[in-house]
Amino acid sequence: MTTTTIRLPAAQPPGTVLGTAPDTGESADAYRAAGGYGTATGSGELLAHLAASGLRGRGGAGFPAAVKLRSVRDNGDRGGPDDLGGRPVVVANGEEGEPGSAKDRWLLRARPHLVLDGLARAAAITGAVRGFVYLSDPAAGASVRRALAEHPPPLPVEVVETDHTYVAGEETAVVRRIDGGPALPAAKPPRPFEQGVGGAPTLVSNVETLARIALTAARPDLRLDIARGTLVTLSGVPAGPVLTEVPYGIPLRALASRHGVPDAAGALMGGLFGGLVDARALDLPLEPGALTAAGTALGCGAIRFLAPGACPVTCAADAAAHLAAESARQCGVCVSGTSAIGDTLSALAAGTAGPDTADRLDRWSRGLRGRGACGLLDAAAGLAGSLLRAFPGHVRSHLAAPCPVCAAAAPAEGRRRLTVSVPEVADPPTAASPAPLPARPPAPLPVPLPSPLPVPLPALKGTP
Repeated sequence: MTTTTIRLPAAQPPGTVLGTAPDTGESADAYRAAGGYGTATGSGELLAHLAASGLRGRGGAGFPAAVKLRSVRDNGDRGGPDDLGGRPVVVANGEEGEPGSAKDRWLLRARPHLVLDGLARAAAITGAVRGFVYLSDPAAGASVRRALAEHPPPLPVEVVETDHTYVAGEETAVVRRIDGGPALPAAKPPRPFEQGVGGAPTLVSNVETLARIALTAARPDLRLDIARGTLVTLSGVPAGPVLTEVPYGIPLRALASRHGVPDAAGALMGGLFGGLVDARALDLPLEPGALTAAGTALGCGAIRFLAPGACPVTCAADAAAHLAAESARQCGVCVSGTSAIGDTLSALAAGTAGPDTADRLDRWSRGLRGRGACGLLDAAAGLAGSLLRAFPGHVRSHLAAPCPVCAAAAPAEGRRRLTVSVPEVADPPTAASPAPLPARPPAPLPVPLPSPLPVPLPALKGTP
């Protein structure tokens, strides 16, 4: 597997998640020396800054972070101060199931203190009394445990590990796994912010979102820049996969050109959830609202560019096969639907599809959405529809004759073609060194954090 490299922007502003040394783990001393774990911004003030900045979650759905924090806090308030089982719980979700994404595992390996700082601040806002870091990457787990030992947080935090699957990071799957069950999505409602871990209101927040919460606490004067910067994992580029940080608004075409694909034929957007777009869509800005309005999605920030000569049918078949293989197999309609879409796209790539293929794909793309317990079936249906919309000529040509590009792409390598590696991160240096979090003059105002309280929860399979 080709190594994923990290590219820092040419002009790197302060308040970035990548920082200045993204290939080296950050120690607690270095993080504190650069302003981390500061006390200048209280929880109420921080929540106001997050609301004003419009920070959205970076896990894929893009939900406003301040709204989610308030919802957990308010549901916890209704339980009363003596109802310990109803006191909120906070979870840092570092399980990224999208095969084309590497940002969350890198972040936990390289900047665990930034994530833990954000988790503690989310706990202060919501009134949470217990926290978890949820992941599947052993290197990330070792990094987080080391960080917890270096700088114990103001509330109990446990690391819970799971197997790496596409659905394991879905928020109800996260809750089930922490509660001792399988990492499989559950029916909704209730959603975790209403009833989550141990039945308590639970914030399940992507680790990049928490990192941006910590950055906002350190530099509220940069809140807009922090909220409008985002990590992206780019693949399909000549030099191999790239992890970088960009501002919202950059045209997709400029991003492709910057990384060696100036004449890209299109892209697979949002991991697998945003579907395929053609070359015309590359004039869109990388901005969640604009992409959603155009019928695609930024999702987790994973973008696979289609080089000139690449076949979008091959890409669609690879993605559909991955989704079919990753089905949790809880919902019959998901098992049958993803298998049908995957088999049909594989037949289209192989040149053996029947004349009714386009009609069937169109019917599935519209009729299967919203019928599964999670978004996996939606992703498969959206993928089929996006291929028909963005590349109708390719679909027709594949029905007329076998495609040489598809024939040269071994189907057995399909899932591997979509998967990117996590950038390499060296262990933190033994001596403290300057860290990338910009400093802010401290003020003698403590961050109000709740005292740890014993909460009756099921036995956990994680380790502290």
